Amino acid sequence: MPIPTEPIGSIPRPPELIDGMRQFAAGRISRDEMRSRYERAIRDTIQRFEATGSPVITDGEQSKPSFVTYPIHGLATLAPEGVTIPFADGHTRQLPRLTAGPFRYVTSADAFLEEARKTARVPVKQAVISASALSLLYPQDGVAGYSRDAFLDDLVCEAEQEIRRCLTKGAYNVQIDFTEARLSVKLDPTQQLLRAFVGLNNRVLDRFTPVERKRIGVHTCPGGDRDSTHSADVDYGQLLPSLFELHAGSFYIQLASEKDRGRVLRIIKEHAKPDQRIFIGVIDPINPRIETPEEVRDRVLEAAAVLPLSQLGTTDDCGFAPFGDDTSTPRDTAFEKIRARVAGTQLAAQVLGV
Repeated sequence: MPIPTEPIGSIPRPPELIDGMRQFAAGRISRDEMRSRYERAIRDTIQRFEATGSPVITDGEQSKPSFVTYPIHGLATLAPEGVTIPFADGHTRQLPRLTAGPFRYVTSADAFLEEARKTARVPVKQAVISASALSLLYPQDGVAGYSRDAFLDDLVCEAEQEIRRCLTKGAYNVQIDFTEARLSVKLDPTQQLLRAFVGLNNRVLDRFTPVERKRIGVHTCPGGDRDSTHSADVDYGQLLPSLFELHAGSFYIQLASEKDRGRVLRIIKEHAKPDQRIFIGVIDPINPRIETPEEVRDRVLEAAAVLPLSQLGTTDDCGFAPFGDDTSTPRDTAFEKIRARVAGTQLAAQVLGV
């Protein structure tokens, strides 16, 4: 497409899959039955994704327990009561905490990619969780016999190898989910935490060549879960200058749900590097109303009036169900919103004559 357009990642799971996850957790169905339900959900997701006309797709993260915890699902050296993330509607999500080292991923995202590429007929992108998000697993009072520095060294290695395997196995590109970036400013207004997160993620990115980094992007949003966010009240102006210090080739930036998109676009223009592709969010997954292609077109034209067309792309603000048990958005709605993104981006390209 003249203006590139890509999804973020997750799609609401079908009822059969959500029911299966509950039954499997309760020991009422076998591992083989659970695997069959995952496979059916992935095939259906890819078929429906391709039917939207999206030139790049994902597997909808159907077999991830969540976008953040998939690498550590089943890790024995974890305990409950880790960092708690509060959302605006009052609900919370809580991470586990690490109890021993060395730190290793249990599941790497290239396993999801391999499964998706068995069915997909168009390019598949792969989302991975940021090293900075997983750094929150390390408790403030430390881990006996395993220093924080040793943990971060192991974490950087694991994150690098996951991305490298995805690139090697044919991912169209790899998207690092950095949704805790805006939250970090809320937790620490001095922005020292944000700077530490950027530095840690750059330790991973700097292990790749400039050519490889062209296929690595970073996604930021104020969090999205059960139609609520964790940091939408944080001024984007406090985040974006630091965000573009990341050594990535592309940025996927939530924008459709922002109250003053024009101001955010001007901040992006001021701080984005000339060689960075900017995918602006033109679809709001939290809003149940399905955008029209014409609304999407107008959002793209608004961005094109500020940002160089050569750097512009479109995306969704966030995934539609980043946590596996999130049923707040109907599956059909998600695909209709994606269809509107694709069609609206094409309309904008026609208006712009590209």
